[in-house]
Amino acid sequence: MYKIAVLGDRESVLGFKALGLDVYPAETVDEARETLHQLAKGDCAVVYLTEQFGAQMEAEIARYKDQLTPAIILIPGKEGSLGIGMANVKNAVERAVGADIL
Repeated sequence: MYKIAVLGDRESVLGFKALGLDVYPAETVDEARETLHQLAKGDCAVVYLTEQFGAQMEAEIARYKDQLTPAIILIPGKEGSLGIGMANVKNAVERAVGADIL
């Protein structure tokens, strides 16, 4: 059975534990990179990654972009939204539909 994971700084991800998601707090970007690769090798289907780490991990996100699993979805962290997650959703919708509907 596939899992859903949340990866980011401790303050941003601990609340997701109450929802029953697997939480992976990371202190540094390098730690987050290593955790992401371990999750991708395992049985994780979706990884919610904070935008603050995602902004510094573009190569890793691009690596998994066209693969079936894991789907990497950027979410705002404790500092607030950087707009990266919404831009990614907009691009995905535009690729799927062929026009900007958002």
